Amino acid sequence: MRFLEVLATGPLSTIQDLGRPGLADIGVGPSGAADGGAFRLANRLVGNAEAAAAVEVTLGGLAVRATRDLTAAVTGAPCPITVDGRIAAANSVLRIPAGAELRMGVPGRGLRSYLAVRGGIAVPPVLGSCATDVLAGLGPDPLAPGTMLPVGPAPARFPLVDLAPVAAYPADEVVLHVEPGPRHDWFADSALATLVSRPYEVTADSNRIGMRLDGPALERCRTEELPSEGMVAGALQVPPSARPTLFLADHPVTGGYPVIAVVTAADVDKAAQARPGQRVRFRFKARRKVR
Repeated sequence: MRFLEVLATGPLSTIQDLGRPGLADIGVGPSGAADGGAFRLANRLVGNAEAAAAVEVTLGGLAVRATRDLTAAVTGAPCPITVDGRIAAANSVLRIPAGAELRMGVPGRGLRSYLAVRGGIAVPPVLGSCATDVLAGLGPDPLAPGTMLPVGPAPARFPLVDLAPVAAYPADEVVLHVEPGPRHDWFADSALATLVSRPYEVTADSNRIGMRLDGPALERCRTEELPSEGMVAGALQVPPSARPTLFLADHPVTGGYPVIAVVTAADVDKAAQARPGQRVRFRFKARRKVR
């Protein structure tokens, strides 16, 4: 059998797939790749099914060794890549000879990169998924040096592509589109305007569960307790600090603070690539005029 031997992991490297949707009624969140678009692209480049398990790497630092010849791709936050000591390109098909090492440096922009290998990472699923949920503790443990990752059988067909064009990640502000949330009426009339008028900064107190933001206060007009209610990825929940927290892939399935707005599904991937110290600016999603 083919394996990837983990030599180094950087700040955090986990196994991810497309998660566990549809289990919120039993208290299990969806989890899965924080940047679903980059994850799917990595699998498409090597001919895997889009849901095949791969490695999500936060701020680089992953190093692996192939025990057999492997085909791989690295997508997401663009980081320096070497294969057997030679510089390699992101968003392209990479050949890793038996015994060779693939190393990923720190990305200059973005936060999370994805390493897919042809055949997928063949770890046992938990509740139908191989995703590591850092909030619930489900799925494989975060990777550690010495971990041997089994690689599944290669698919029968290989795509006729060797490089994918990908737009550059923003270096300064990340613009995220929002819709008013289910509890926007719990806030002062000016709160939604405040949310979209000035940027917020991503704090270091952020992870796969959520992104804590620092910036203008969002004042409430109702101060009573709110019973816990369902949450989704992209929800902007506002705790007593009056600064929003943006829920990401491993978000809890319920929460007891009001949600003033929700980032559109199309922009949740962009949110997952915002790094501490970077600014985030919210914009209302444009609505089509009805004739």
